Amino acid sequence: MKIVVTGGLGFIGSAFVRMLKNYPNIKTVIVDKGTYASDIERIKGCDYKLIQKDICDLKLEDIDNCDYIVNFAAESHVDRSISNGLPFVHSNIDGVFNLLEIAIQIPSLKKFVQISTDEVYGDKLGGQSLTTDPLNPSSYYSASKASADMLVIAAGRTYDLPYLITRTCNNFGDMQHPEKFIPIIMDSIKDDVEIPIYGDGTQVREWIWVEDNVTEIFDLILNNASGISHIGSRDRWQNKELVQLMGGILDKEVKWKYAPDRLGHDKRYALKSNNQVNMTIDEYLKKQYGKEN
Repeated sequence: MKIVVTGGLGFIGSAFVRMLKNYPNIKTVIVDKGTYASDIERIKGCDYKLIQKDICDLKLEDIDNCDYIVNFAAESHVDRSISNGLPFVHSNIDGVFNLLEIAIQIPSLKKFVQISTDEVYGDKLGGQSLTTDPLNPSSYYSASKASADMLVIAAGRTYDLPYLITRTCNNFGDMQHPEKFIPIIMDSIKDDVEIPIYGDGTQVREWIWVEDNVTEIFDLILNNASGISHIGSRDRWQNKELVQLMGGILDKEVKWKYAPDRLGHDKRYALKSNNQVNMTIDEYLKKQYGKEN
């Protein structure tokens, strides 16, 4: 089996590549541009072929005769999309379009797997988002991901491309980029730096361990799942509650600095899902940052 993993040097993509080490019969081909969020150290000890290219520049001959394309490649930082949305259109829309144009020309392809996000639904002030809910993105990031999902669905209908779209929530785990929520907050608390809290800090986010996410993605692939699947955790926290938890684990006082709310800031995300989870965010934080460590 040959699996092409785009964005395989990123946080979630690299976790998927590391998991594939358990399957020696799988040939792994990584496509990664090598952006600020890429880190080859994340896949140290893995067996793979690396193609260092922007997915917009990928050609059929680069990845022909593969069985699966799993697309983790994406610009993903919401704040960056607010200040400059163009890279998000380039990677998350143009890049996916190019991958689809290649995919429909690969006779051996069993599935195109698009990694998406709960943010495509926008605010979910009550209940849980269903896969049949309308998309209502609030940022250029989430709009670009919703657009990519629509392109995948269109390719499935027009060209009979077999596809799977997984929509997941906030991921946490080892080797995450330091600009992300968990690393930056933990470092700020350790260094006695004031932590900016958008609005009143009551925004609710759902958190999943990255290892649980990639395991479920692979299980869905092995079980020939198709269409849209949610990968959630039901583990939901207000932002300020999670910051307080981190302060407690470090046994340090949290210094708050309330800031104006982020433009288009969604209040709450919540996915309807039934996948298994093996670690909650509080368990992970206590294990990684608790006093015993």
